[in-house]
Amino acid sequence: MRLNKHISDSGLCSRREADRLIGAGRVSVNGRRAGIGDSIAEGDEVLVDGEALRQRPVTRPGARRHVYIALNKPVGITCTTEHAVKGNIIDFVDHAQRIFPIGRLDKDSEGLILLTSNGDIVNALLRSENGHEKEYLVAVNKPVTPEFLAGMARGVRIHGQMTKPCRTQRIAKFGFRIVLTQGLNRQIRLMAAAFGYRVTQLRRVRIVNIRLGSLRVGQWRNLSDAELRDLLPGRTDW
Repeated sequence: MRLNKHISDSGLCSRREADRLIGAGRVSVNGRRAGIGDSIAEGDEVLVDGEALRQRPVTRPGARRHVYIALNKPVGITCTTEHAVKGNIIDFVDHAQRIFPIGRLDKDSEGLILLTSNGDIVNALLRSENGHEKEYLVAVNKPVTPEFLAGMARGVRIHGQMTKPCRTQRIAKFGFRIVLTQGLNRQIRLMAAAFGYRVTQLRRVRIVNIRLGSLRVGQWRNLSDAELRDLLPGRTDW
């Protein structure tokens, strides 16, 4: 089994985060420093930061194997699994099982973010080529114009690349809706800045079929079976 999958299956973190831990030299196998891409065999001792992985508890037949949560993240909470970071999302949720966020929502933004103990789904949901939609409501410091919305929808050069075409809609004099299919770092803020706008409030209200709805800021809920079927079509490893 690939080492990153073994770590992810324990519920510690996603495969992507496991690769980061391995690359940082924080993982050892049978006493030696592990490398990205390593595989392990049954009985191998895997340590992260010098500690053995705790195995995920066995669930009863018919029960979900994993945790799937929708959180209305407040401003000021950081989407990291690092407990040393003050205001990290893991300590904020304080779930009984080990979970991690799917993607990120920057510290100055609020709204919907998903967390899970299932590392196998993270890459599938984050790949931009899969076209998974994320919807945001955005307030800016200047009146929203048709030219601004059209420019945002066409795409903007940030981080040395053009953003993918997206959908925009004016919802107020100083507010608009935007639907993206990618998640570059601080994407909406940088896109708006390219047209001389400053984002004053940003709230994510939908990820694919999961909607924020009436979930209050700081509250979380478990995803329903119907939501999971639509979010993870064809999968049964819940």
